[in-house]
Amino acid sequence: MAEVLAFTPAVARETDALYERVKTVIPRFEWEMHAPYIAEINRLKREIGAVVLAHNYQTPEIFHCVADFSGDSLQLAREAAKTDAKIIVQAGVHFMAETSKILSPEKTVLIPDMEAGCSLASSITGADVRLLRERFPGVPIVTYVNTSADVKAESDICCTSSNAVDVVESLGVKRVFMIPDQYLAANVARQTDVEVLTWAGSCEVHERFTADDVKAFRKSHPGVIVLAHPECPPEVIAEADFAGSTSAMIGYVTDKRPKRVVMVTECSMSDNVAASLPDVEFVRPCNLCPHMKRITLPKILHSLQTMTHEVLVDEKVAARARQAVENMLKVGPPKPRVKAA
Repeated sequence: MAEVLAFTPAVARETDALYERVKTVIPRFEWEMHAPYIAEINRLKREIGAVVLAHNYQTPEIFHCVADFSGDSLQLAREAAKTDAKIIVQAGVHFMAETSKILSPEKTVLIPDMEAGCSLASSITGADVRLLRERFPGVPIVTYVNTSADVKAESDICCTSSNAVDVVESLGVKRVFMIPDQYLAANVARQTDVEVLTWAGSCEVHERFTADDVKAFRKSHPGVIVLAHPECPPEVIAEADFAGSTSAMIGYVTDKRPKRVVMVTECSMSDNVAASLPDVEFVRPCNLCPHMKRITLPKILHSLQTMTHEVLVDEKVAARARQAVENMLKVGPPKPRVKAA
């Protein structure tokens, strides 16, 4: 294996075109450590008929060089369902692999590190949701897709950060529970007349940002456009020029090409977008997700070599969770509601 992973002239020839995608964010000396793994992963994918799904928070060498599909968690699950490949490697966290398995039960879904969890997903269980139903009978439960299969299975409908308001209003009721992200729920509540009950969950990356951070970005970088994820506290959203999902933020920068921008979210996303848009200056607030960073090139390679670790979801749980996701999809695309500069 050591010989395969050496940076040789053959590896250089095989990966030079890929380096062109990331050369503005990965220095050459670092690339020479990544390139042998990239070459071997891509070779092995072709050999066994596998694809890699990479979340927007993965590092550039994964996102741009071994991923067959990239995007937010729901986009990746949809791609898993559409692809003809029978083996899916999820370069993301555990709930994302579960969602891919829910929408593609016949496929083998692997995650390179079973410890790649999520503070938000772990903040609530299926038992918690059942208890909510007992205490608040008749109140619909809207569940963020960033949750476990068990939680989705106990819910009425799922939502994403981009369609949450539309999902809440589609139910035609005066009061809903929106779980588990308290900040996403608070940001939704500001945009609707529906009473939104919350759960005390949060993303450990986004909850660390403050309104003072945004003010400091503006002071240090005059003219900067601030984009914030709805998982941030409401006071951060209020200070931002635009609030939206990871995909919406990418779309904003791609379409509007601001001269200088800061994405108030996990910092690898800035690297990934910057690699594609060298004409935009990115101010990087470096809050890293420790769970996403458990996924590395060597672990992806090991996952492909050993077919580990397979993610399984009980069929009955998967069927109920799939229904909650399908209920969301019936709502249709989100209406434009965000504040934009």
